[in-house]
Formats: sequence, C-alpha cells, structure tokens
Amino acid sequence: MGKASRAKRDGTRREKIAAQQAAARRAEVRNKVLMFSGVVVVIIAVVVGFVVFKANSKPQVASGTSNGPTGTALASVVTDTTSVPASTLNKVGAGSGVNALPLTIKGGTPLTSGGKPEMLYMGAEYCPYCAAERWAMVVALSRFGTFSGLSTVHSGSADTFANTPTWTFYKSTYTSKYLTFTPVEMQTNVETQTSSGTSYTTLQTPTSAQQALLAKYDAPPYVASANAGAIPFIDFGNKYMLSGASYSPQILQGMTWSQIATALKDPTSPVAQAVDGTANYLTATICKLTGNQPASACTPVVKQLEAKV
Repeated sequence: MGKASRAKRDGTRREKIAAQQAAARRAEVRNKVLMFSGVVVVIIAVVVGFVVFKANSKPQVASGTSNGPTGTALASVVTDTTSVPASTLNKVGAGSGVNALPLTIKGGTPLTSGGKPEMLYMGAEYCPYCAAERWAMVVALSRFGTFSGLSTVHSGSADTFANTPTWTFYKSTYTSKYLTFTPVEMQTNVETQTSSGTSYTTLQTPTSAQQALLAKYDAPPYVASANAGAIPFIDFGNKYMLSGASYSPQILQGMTWSQIATALKDPTSPVAQAVDGTANYLTATICKLTGNQPASACTPVVKQLEAKV
C-alpha cells in the first residue's frame, strides 16, 4: 500500500473520529438542555400549582366581619329587610310553611330590662335554624324599634342547610321604647375539625341568669326531652317561649342576601310566606307584651294571630 493511500485512509479515520467527537459533544449539550428544560417545567408546575391552590383556598372569616354584602350593597339589604311594608305583611298574614309558634310559659316571673319587657334570644352564627329565624326577627323587631350595626353572615358550611344566608346580632344594637331586645350569639360560624367532629369558636358567653332560663324553658314540658337546649331559643318576657326555627331553612337555600330581602316585599313569594308569616307571629307575641303598642305594628291582622299564640 502506497504512502498516498495510507495518508488518505488516516485522514478518513481522523475525520470519522472528529465527527464522532462532535456528535458526542452535541448529544451532551442536548442532554444538558433537556435536563435544564425539565427542571424549569417542574418549577413552573410547582408555582402554578401553588397559585391555583391559593386561588381556590377559602380563608376563614373572623367572626364579626361580613360574610355577605358590604358597603352600599349591605345598606340596601338592611333597608329592604327592616322596612317591609305593613301592607305586604298584612297580605301575608299567617303565611305558609310556618310550623312552630311561640308557647305560653306558665308561672314565669316577668322578664324585664330598663322598665320594659325583655325579649331574650340565644343562638349561634353557625346554626342554620337560627339563620332562618333571624330574618323574621329582624322584620318583626323593626316594627317596634331600630337596629344599627347589623351585619351579614352565613351558617356553618359543615352543618345541614350549609351556608344559609343570614344576619348576626353580634355587635349590633337595638333601640325601642316598647321593649328591650337582648341577643346572645354563643358561637361563631368558623369551624374547627377535631377528633370528635366539628366545633365552633365561642363568641358570647351567656350570663348565669340567661343560661338558667335556657335550661328551665328550653326543656320539657315546653319541648321534647330530645330537643332540650335546642337553638334558636327566644324568651318573650318569661311569658312566651320559642325553641327552634319557625320554618325550614330549605326555603332560603341557593339564594343571596339581596334576593331574600327583595322577596320579602312580594307577598306571593315562598320567602315572604315563610319569613313574613313568621314575623307576623313574632309581632303578635311582642304585641301581647306591649299592650298592643304601637298600633302601626299591632294591626288587626296581627291581633287575629295573637289568639293562636
């Protein structure tokens, strides 16, 4: 084999080696790029996942703050709920869907405050039955006086009739020359999961006298032993009592605060039939405490309902 052939062959071999080395370098670079890209993808996925988690997480709302409308929207809902026309309430009368009426307390010492009959309410923000009853209470009590500081909440999300739109009486005030209204919201709607189930943070602690009334009248013979201590509990001057909701919270499911407040002024709506009907019975009970004063609240329609209490 001549020198020229050997040189050509050696050159070809060197070219192949050089090509292989270049290909290896390109593969190495490509692998590093792919590895880096994979790391970037993982980082992006983690960041996106964190953002989605934060976006979908519902922060707990501290008690006393609004769980519903605020600002002008809240003001509108308050106005609609506290100013249901007497003509609408008269058209509703006894309503429909009202399945619990106040009962007469026998031999009770009159409950008064500031020289006026006292209406004691004991409930909790998480309670769906309290949620339903509060709508009627606000409507009824607004016929005898004025609320300030009302705010909206919803019932507990882990309870039956979850997230029922409602009010809280916590931090509200009520002024009337006819009666004293004393609300006690015993727990918040903020849930804590424990080994024994769902619990709620204490909000207001009843006085010993209030707790004694609950134990005495929210019990047999006024309620079944299985329902003793149920809330909401309302004591009307130690002359009448009500335990539990007067109508089913089911009627309010799927509605907003604004929709409920608006429906209160339509006497044909299921909401008005239940809420306003209940409010009329509550009004009749209060009228029996105030000697049918004022006349604007204790209308002939309401007086007819007094006989059923």
